[in-house]
Amino acid sequence: MAADMTAPPRTFRSRPGASPLCRHWRASYRLSAMKKNSIASWNILTIVCHGQCALRTSQQRSGEDDMVAKWKTLAMGAAFMASSAMVSAGSASKDIVDTAVSAGQFNTLVKAVQAAGLVDTLKSEGPFTVFAPTDAAFAKLPAGTVEALLVDPKKLRAILTYHVVPGKIMARDVRPGEVKSAQGDTLEITVSGGQVMIDQAKVVTTDIGASNGVIHVIDTVVMPNS
Repeated sequence: MAADMTAPPRTFRSRPGASPLCRHWRASYRLSAMKKNSIASWNILTIVCHGQCALRTSQQRSGEDDMVAKWKTLAMGAAFMASSAMVSAGSASKDIVDTAVSAGQFNTLVKAVQAAGLVDTLKSEGPFTVFAPTDAAFAKLPAGTVEALLVDPKKLRAILTYHVVPGKIMARDVRPGEVKSAQGDTLEITVSGGQVMIDQAKVVTTDIGASNGVIHVIDTVVMPNS
């Protein structure tokens, strides 16, 4: 059976006789790592936790001054934050095209981007905001539509660039109204009951980071007016 790569490794256990404070730190860090759902973050947290527990144990044995111990803990906390920042940066090291390829749910979109000659554009500096239809979204189109578009680069390019907005718009920045697409027509953004809609498409996943922008996943292919 294949290993679950999303689960943190089961290597983080309290030592026999560990102090309640150490056990508390470890439990807190374990919860944090599970929320991050990142093996890299888990490993960083584990190292920091063991270090903090070791510092406290050393202080208890040597009678080290509380202020010295606090400064050591602060220094370790700073190192943890820097390491976490590197992990976050690493997760957005791929451009929009490579991120879409890696996701596994945008195979039709990637094929369409290639057929429309937009690969170099979406791999350029940007930044871009892409409202990306899933394979299931393309499957909702009438039979034969995708095949016909793949041999009509001009029309395909117009549809795909309608899904792209210049600039990087994160979910927190979304407001109801209109936003101009790279194709030239405007997309209508509505928010109702916490559900964000782009024209007739529901936004199902937000803020997939890329080195040159961000991807928001939508469940329907939207069509420009022109």
